[in-house]
Amino acid sequence: MRLVVATCQVDYAGRLTAHLPMATRVLMLKSDGSVLVHSDGGSYKPLNWMSPPCTVREGTVEVEGVERVEWTVTGKNGDTLRILIDEVHHESRHELGIDPGLQKDGVEKHLQELLAEHPASLAEGLTLVRREYPTAIGPVDLMCRDRDGVSVAVEVKRRGDIDGVEQLTRYLELLNRDPLLSAKGPVRGIFAAQEIKPQARVLATDRGIACAVVDYDALRGMDDSEHRLF
Repeated sequence: MRLVVATCQVDYAGRLTAHLPMATRVLMLKSDGSVLVHSDGGSYKPLNWMSPPCTVREGTVEVEGVERVEWTVTGKNGDTLRILIDEVHHESRHELGIDPGLQKDGVEKHLQELLAEHPASLAEGLTLVRREYPTAIGPVDLMCRDRDGVSVAVEVKRRGDIDGVEQLTRYLELLNRDPLLSAKGPVRGIFAAQEIKPQARVLATDRGIACAVVDYDALRGMDDSEHRLF
């Protein structure tokens, strides 16, 4: 990962346009190909970002007679993030290695286990391929197949918000590059949670991701009922 603290201006052009005037910000270039622009307050989310795969080209431009460094980040759909750097205050590179993934809390972990045992509760005909399916950016909670053999990635949360949808979006972008997984068609996504916030549902729908509200107690009841049969 490359970490840069710089006074910079950021302009995005794509489905819409966005402008961040000159200020000191943190720029992150991650090994997965993503680029993120952070401020020092207001939110833990980036002010702007570009999801992988994208390309970063560094060059120089003349602004009011002064030559400045400019990064041009181009996304897969041709959208661009232009970062005009006035001054670099800090720059460093770090090898973070392979991340073991987020450790789930008790309820979320158990919810994932129950859904792995009952994938058809999310969609009729769905079968489990593997839990914690490994990818270069972390494990997918559940990798499944539908009745037509199409791969389905399931992200499980206790409470579903926009960050969870973004996480699943990144997984899907990566998984759809695998010809084996996408042989029967594009890998689909299901965002499963006990509660899904309206904003997350809107974003998921916009990105073609299905939402599933999970009844934790009902799933536990199914599990207990099956165990009593034996």
